[in-house]
Amino acid sequence: MFSLLQTKLGRFRILAFLEGLSFLTILFITMPLKYIYKNPEPNKIVGLVHGLLFLLYLVELFQIKVELEWKTKKTLLAALASVVPFGTFIAEKYLYLKSDAEEPVETKK
Repeated sequence: MFSLLQTKLGRFRILAFLEGLSFLTILFITMPLKYIYKNPEPNKIVGLVHGLLFLLYLVELFQIKVELEWKTKKTLLAALASVVPFGTFIAEKYLYLKSDAEEPVETKK
């Protein structure tokens, strides 16, 4: 896990995992709580977290596109992955791991 923190793409992969996890939490836990059990509070909290993670995901995605020179098709597929259930987990295997190797972040002296 610590090696993921060394690269921009690695940090993006962590963010994608968290965004996907928050989306599934909304779909399968908080939405049923809201509509079946009439308890909207968890949905408000998780919805806020998911919204922030989604926005961060999109910002980071476009930074990755520029820095790693991803093609438009790959970028659009990664964006689409964020709105499809389990999409970011599938993208992990087919998009993120197939990216060109990224050098670790160097510290400035």
